[in-house]
Amino acid sequence: MKLRELKEAENGVVTGFSSSDAAYRQQLLRMGFTRNAGFTVVRKAPLGGPIEVEIRGSRVVLRSDEADVLEVDRK
Repeated sequence: MKLRELKEAENGVVTGFSSSDAAYRQQLLRMGFTRNAGFTVVRKAPLGGPIEVEIRGSRVVLRSDEADVLEVDRK
């Protein structure tokens, strides 16, 4: 499932990455999006805009194309 499929205030867990771009994957890993990391969707902009998530005590805003790289499950 993709991150954008979750609703505001829903919890999820990172299960993997769908992109083969190693540099971008490393950037997400540095931001705390490691496998099995839990997070909460804080806010979603309308019309497919950015998504704000809280992960490991920090809030991170991802563009929709960045969010599509993450594979997640509901927690």
